[in-house]
Amino acid sequence: MAATIGYADVEVGDELPAQSFPVTRATLVQYAGASGDFNPIHWNEKFAREVGLPDVIAHGMFTMASAIRVVTDWAGDPGAVVEYGVRFTKPVVVPNDDKGAVIEVSAKVAAKLDDGQVRVDLVATSADQKVLGMSRAVVRLA
Repeated sequence: MAATIGYADVEVGDELPAQSFPVTRATLVQYAGASGDFNPIHWNEKFAREVGLPDVIAHGMFTMASAIRVVTDWAGDPGAVVEYGVRFTKPVVVPNDDKGAVIEVSAKVAAKLDDGQVRVDLVATSADQKVLGMSRAVVRLA
């Protein structure tokens, strides 16, 4: 875990270290088991295509959780996140091959708020498509 970041050490525009998160079909099976979300769009290619998807897609909550890791790693404490919200704009399509998909996440400090809090705006993409919109977290710093 990273050292805790102090409010006084942060400026608007600071970029957080970007991260990449690989996603394979095996990852989706593991997530389904942990979350209890066994919707066939996340594991059954035939079903996913029948309902109009291009292929199996990652769970939205998995995508959202992957993205916030950039913030929690930077802050040094997952409990520092006091608010987090996104809009799902595109699905993360996960092909049935050895590579799967990759979720690329970048973030920057967008505002310094009261009480030692900052707003961090995130950008999450996969296959050059923005997969999360309006992705923002409020973080309480030391």
